[in-house]
Amino acid sequence: MVRRRFTLEIRVRLACIFALALGLTACAMPPLDRYMMEARASTPVNVSGTKGPLTRAQSDAVLTKLKAGAQETNIFDHHLAVEEAIAGSPLSTGNKVVLLQDGPATYKAMFAALQAARESIHLEMYIFEDDEVGQRFADALIERRKQGVQVIVVYDSAGSLATPKEFFQRLKDAGIETLEFNPVNPLDAKAKAGWQLNQRNHRKLLIVDGKIAFLGGINISSVYSSGSFSARIRPSPKHPDKGDEQPWRDTQLQVEGPAVAELQKTFIEAWSKQKTEPPPTKNPFPALKPQGKEVVRVVAGWADDEVSAVYVTLLSAIMNAESKVHLTIAYFVPDPQFLAAIKDAARRGVEVKMILPSRTDFWAVFHAARSHYDELLESGVRIYERQERVLHSKTAVIDGVWSTIGSTNMDWRSFTHNHELNAVVLGTDFGAQMEAMFERDLAASKPIGLEEWRHRPIKDRVKEVAARMWAYWL
Repeated sequence: MVRRRFTLEIRVRLACIFALALGLTACAMPPLDRYMMEARASTPVNVSGTKGPLTRAQSDAVLTKLKAGAQETNIFDHHLAVEEAIAGSPLSTGNKVVLLQDGPATYKAMFAALQAARESIHLEMYIFEDDEVGQRFADALIERRKQGVQVIVVYDSAGSLATPKEFFQRLKDAGIETLEFNPVNPLDAKAKAGWQLNQRNHRKLLIVDGKIAFLGGINISSVYSSGSFSARIRPSPKHPDKGDEQPWRDTQLQVEGPAVAELQKTFIEAWSKQKTEPPPTKNPFPALKPQGKEVVRVVAGWADDEVSAVYVTLLSAIMNAESKVHLTIAYFVPDPQFLAAIKDAARRGVEVKMILPSRTDFWAVFHAARSHYDELLESGVRIYERQERVLHSKTAVIDGVWSTIGSTNMDWRSFTHNHELNAVVLGTDFGAQMEAMFERDLAASKPIGLEEWRHRPIKDRVKEVAARMWAYWL
């Protein structure tokens, strides 16, 4: 089942590539330097709580407290204004966040939340597999629906292409509202925007009772079942870079507090991109109480926006880094601006470390990423390849105080063709958890040296050149 799903997913991705190649030329991201300068100069950074926006003085006090515990950084002085201008959502205080570092921990927490659901379950998922894990989720959703809980499931048509229609029909027959996002078959498309080959819904979001939410990179699939840091896995000696049947390393975030309301808004907006009528939500915005001390911002990237908010947020954070940029990225196919920002950070003395995959489920993305190694290493960026797992995480921690987890890869597809969702968490406490997770992955990774890299086989160089030609469409 896993191998079949990857094969179909790759076919869909390739179909998108060739269709775009026939009808479009590669586009460049709009230059953002001037926009960022204007945003920094004109946009005040506001903070909200459970009762709405804080006063200017209260917002300043929250940010001053966060800055006091941080090392030297431009995140608070410059970057947050850019983030405020582009994100369309407030910074919110009073949140509790839990870092979930693998599939088993994520699924355990999600099933506990589902079992406790009393009013509503809203699930938005790129891949919803008909395997052991998928069946467990289906059973849990049906059981809660029988108990009177409203259940809405949104799944991407391409991501879940290998999942039989009967699987989702079973959910419908149980009274669950289901929405196939952007059907691959044009004849099945009933979306108000019409049929789109791209504009895939790549998000992974679960919201329960409007009070607890989960987001990140983890789909509903058995590939995550063995965990991220368990026993060693031996790759196939014939295909050491292939990830068809390898366990996956991924990360999720659990959120409680006012930021959940912002996540609920994005769920409703995703529905509205496909339907003219609103989703049949039940009490989507209940009164929320403070649950913790974390400051969180929800950042949604929509494929039909002129520029992705997640792209600008990540780019600006890296441009304003002063001490450390630690990136863990599944698919790395950057545009020129993003690549330049990473190299410039290293050249100005920032410690830039990137953990990238050593094996993959799609060779073109894998080799397109490797085509950038030489210039990155030469700029002082330190690259590591995660061993023993298929790396699927999409996380960053910058200057130990700005962290993000979500569905967004650092590639053209996430920034221009997909609907994505990330959460930004500010503060050194959560930053320390992110750094500890990064170090664990680093210990399971192999460093890539420049001289060694320059002696790689010719056949690998050919693959890199070929893959990079298609970077925009990957």
